[in-house]
Amino acid sequence: MAHTDDQTMRRVLRREIAGTIGLLTDEHDFGAMRHYRSFTFDDHKIYLQQVEALLRTRASQGSHTTIALFDPLEYAEFCAETGLDPDIPSSRAHFTAELATTGPTVPYQGQSLADLVPALVDEAVRQATWEYASTLLARLGACATCGEDIGRASFTRASNLLARILDTASPGSRHLVCSVTGTPETLVSVLHADEDAEGATHLDEAEALEFTTVLALGLATRSPGRLVMRTIAPGTSDRIYGWRLRGDGLEPLTAGEVFDAYCTDIDSGDLISPESGVDYCAPPDLGNEEAPPAHHH
Repeated sequence: MAHTDDQTMRRVLRREIAGTIGLLTDEHDFGAMRHYRSFTFDDHKIYLQQVEALLRTRASQGSHTTIALFDPLEYAEFCAETGLDPDIPSSRAHFTAELATTGPTVPYQGQSLADLVPALVDEAVRQATWEYASTLLARLGACATCGEDIGRASFTRASNLLARILDTASPGSRHLVCSVTGTPETLVSVLHADEDAEGATHLDEAEALEFTTVLALGLATRSPGRLVMRTIAPGTSDRIYGWRLRGDGLEPLTAGEVFDAYCTDIDSGDLISPESGVDYCAPPDLGNEEAPPAHHH
């Protein structure tokens, strides 16, 4: 009886343990791991099927699982830095545990891997963009004239601009895209903002942080860029409008400029038929409270 009770308690405790799986999302990364003798899979498709089956089994047992993006190059560097043997399973488990706290992850909620993998890759791109933009902002340092931290001041300004943009937007769901082209690498950030029945706006904190950081970098470096928003609400036409980054602020795009941006093929320059049920329009006035005084030194 005591033995049965022990087994029952262990099963209960097992459901309390959260797990992380490091996923090899593409054939190239999978091929890199096959160089290790202890990595016994030889077919990427079968590997993914087995991972999905394991995820379903854990979910049926009430276990929570997080999926992390497993990068073989980062794994090799991790093993070299920590002195671990990369060709044993425990080293991969150790690396995956680190990914759970530092790397891009998504929770498994019963979705198929076909849906989960793109979300995981998007999360990896988002984190990499944020880290890159944050590094560039930090490198700007302090103003030689007044000592103000340029990156921090620009982040505050970007936060205020984003708040004013959302406050003046039409009710509904909002899809924002900020692109900055004057930095060493073009940066693009996407933010989704949904409004509930009470009119409160809900943001994903990680998305908002990345978006604000990219916008702040564009403002701080006075780089060319654009911020465009699409609002969606039942029973009304979608509205699309935006601004160009100009100096350390935003300059409204005309309705014609927004139309041209959305109805021109980026690669060929050919015109694209406009979407039905969409209004291309000028943005609302952000008023005089869109941002604190700019840093002019």
